[in-house]
Amino acid sequence: MSHSAQPVTSVQAVWPGRPYPLGATWDGLGVNFALYSQHAEAVELVLFDHPDDPAPSRTIEVTERTGPIWHVYLPGLRPGQLYGYRVYGPYRPEEGHRFNPNKVLLDPYAKAIGRPLRWHDSLFGYKIGDPAGDLSFSEEDSAPYAPLGAVVEGCFEWGDDRPPRIPWEDTIIYETHVKGITKLHPEVPEPLRGTYLGLTCEPVLEHLKQLGVTTIQLLPVHAKVHDRHLVERGLRNYWGYNPLCYFAPEPEYATNGPISAVREFKMMVRALHAAGFEVIVDVVYNHTGEGGVLGPTLSFRGIDNRAYYKADPNNPRFLVDYTGTGNTLDVGNPYVIQLIMDSLRYWVTEMHVDGFRFDLAAALARELYDVDMLSTFFQVIQQDPVLSQVKLIAEPWDVGPGGYQVGHFPWQWTEWNGRYRDAVRRFWRGDRGLNGEFATRFAGSSDLYERSGRRPFASINFVTAHDGFTLEDLVSYTKKHNEANLEGNRDGMDENYSTNCGVEGPTQDPSVLACREALKRSLISTLFLSQGVPMLLGGDELSRTQHGNNNAYCQDNEISWYNWQLDTRKQQFLEFVRQTIWFRKQHRSFRRRHFLTGLPNGGEAPDAVWWHPEGRPMRHEDWTNPELTAFGLLLHGDAIQGTDEHGRPFRDDTFLILFNNGSEAVPVVVPEVCSCGKPHHWEVVPVFQRNVEPPTCAPGETLSLPPGVLTVLVAVPPFSDGNTEPA
Repeated sequence: MSHSAQPVTSVQAVWPGRPYPLGATWDGLGVNFALYSQHAEAVELVLFDHPDDPAPSRTIEVTERTGPIWHVYLPGLRPGQLYGYRVYGPYRPEEGHRFNPNKVLLDPYAKAIGRPLRWHDSLFGYKIGDPAGDLSFSEEDSAPYAPLGAVVEGCFEWGDDRPPRIPWEDTIIYETHVKGITKLHPEVPEPLRGTYLGLTCEPVLEHLKQLGVTTIQLLPVHAKVHDRHLVERGLRNYWGYNPLCYFAPEPEYATNGPISAVREFKMMVRALHAAGFEVIVDVVYNHTGEGGVLGPTLSFRGIDNRAYYKADPNNPRFLVDYTGTGNTLDVGNPYVIQLIMDSLRYWVTEMHVDGFRFDLAAALARELYDVDMLSTFFQVIQQDPVLSQVKLIAEPWDVGPGGYQVGHFPWQWTEWNGRYRDAVRRFWRGDRGLNGEFATRFAGSSDLYERSGRRPFASINFVTAHDGFTLEDLVSYTKKHNEANLEGNRDGMDENYSTNCGVEGPTQDPSVLACREALKRSLISTLFLSQGVPMLLGGDELSRTQHGNNNAYCQDNEISWYNWQLDTRKQQFLEFVRQTIWFRKQHRSFRRRHFLTGLPNGGEAPDAVWWHPEGRPMRHEDWTNPELTAFGLLLHGDAIQGTDEHGRPFRDDTFLILFNNGSEAVPVVVPEVCSCGKPHHWEVVPVFQRNVEPPTCAPGETLSLPPGVLTVLVAVPPFSDGNTEPA
């Protein structure tokens, strides 16, 4: 069926305008509006004077169309103007068309949200409760409730702001949530808690500096949709993986109204840069918050459903869902690719971010059906003079067939290494038969990245992330406890590779707490001594708990917010994390630009040797021995003759890293000869002491490595001529 109406003709001064740039662009004299819609029959621009207005104050018929771009220019219009669109065309869901001019639609290129959406039945293109479902047609006007865009003035005083451009091998990522990190911070002024500006407060910046991280990775900051079903249950889309608009920053994190979000986001970035931090934002270009065919008509669906979304080729009424959210953007459409690229460039050039983490990035490689790493999306980014120069991180999977693509992304990309996470968790949980897998991940996952010419820093190593258990919960729960999500504990992953050390959840048992602290330290030590780029989940350093919730996406409350009140145990762990990070930063052996080879590199000794507790190199059969619970990695610092990013040679100490994931102490014979060929003895590095006996031993002697422990020994003196050069 088809529904159409005559557009209202405005009596105000209207100029033809230009088809580029898309969106609403103020030039000092007026505003140019440009909207892409391939299949529309007519378009209206609607202007609102105030966010509370139930109807537009002006309606302008957009008569100019260049190709699929509808455009108009309004002289005299100024920044701050609220606007939306009504788009006319066929309403034939069976063909994939869902035009409905009764719905006011948000501009996909809106730079600011002038009015957030307010849930109401009128926001749906079909009649709620009608037996025909999405085949029915709603004539109810959504103007009082629809989200509106706002015209912005782009100028901002950036001063001497410069991107830090931290080399990948020196990068340490801190994944955090804009709101969660400061919402409960006692030293952040109340009006700034949970906001962009809250992150600029000195106590927060000082914490991050002392921690030693280099790069702040923010969970999604694009304007988002709080699903109606969540709102009706008193919950919210806290994480933000439900985008409404790809240009506008989330207005909830602004202190001075929604339009101020643009300026305040820029203020945050400038402050973080001034403190030496990079800023990476998590982006969600695989789907939008409009959901499946029973979702609302807020923007893309009403502007051109068939053009923006990937339709089921056998039944265009339905959408292909590679994301688990009900829809997938059609990256096979060049205008959708343009939308994504324009958005990315905007966040780099106008908002000054330093890179992106792409949610479900495999979905962006599906031009047709299969994942294709030679797809247009990757080719366009590779040749783009702006985007090819920033940090690109892929979540290398989606929920579609063949979607798990770890190790297969183009060489310019780094990847969240899910295989690293699982191997490290399982190893320290005590699972047997994982020594080889664990060692490969610890050494940088060369099996995944080396064959394509990539470096160890292609692997973003993580033990915990926003999705799943926190570190504290990883050692405190064996099962998820997601009851607060009100989904019957059915949501979230069932297999977490976790342990509770004998008691599920909170306890005051000293032995259980000691076990948990030891495991946390082993997990953190592994993370920061591994080759590759470590990512720390924000709050793990504070021993943050979500009370066993491994899918807290909808918990905008104390379950997710960081608790800054630290008892002695938590304070001691925070100090341990700081010391471990700084140890990594002081020694280039743990952040190499090339993979370990096991071969001599300019010296007589190999750069690395996997070490058996009996005092010899590991043999092939040792790796398959399920009874072997302890082994080590000998790093000959003087044999690792690499260079830094400036081409300057460096040498490092010689280290022996020892792992014991068993339940009993294991005697380990330390190496007899240091590759330096000079007198030495072995000392346990103090930060990794943890009851290793003896803390000092001569070459060839035996020490006792406690259960569940990672420890590090250093050859002392490493170089009698004082040639050690800290990085």
